[in-house]
Amino acid sequence: MPKDHETAEADSDFENIWMRLVNMVIIAVLMSMASSLLGILTVAQFLIMLFNKREPNEQLAEIGTTMGVWMAKAARYQAAASEVKPWPWTELD
Repeated sequence: MPKDHETAEADSDFENIWMRLVNMVIIAVLMSMASSLLGILTVAQFLIMLFNKREPNEQLAEIGTTMGVWMAKAARYQAAASEVKPWPWTELD
């Protein structure tokens, strides 16, 4: 392999690792916001259940499920267990 190709590849890897750091910082901020939102959602759902004969709000429950899936994907990316970035880089499933 030519030396110039090796140098270009090393430079590319170096840039990629710094872009990963930027993505990780953004995801960390989003995870912090998601955690706060989940706390608010929890209190709201409890109050709804308290006044609605123990029946949860289906929409809030679905939001919680979606947030849980997102947080799991984000945690896997943060821990380098996956190269798949969570939303907003990929679809929110």
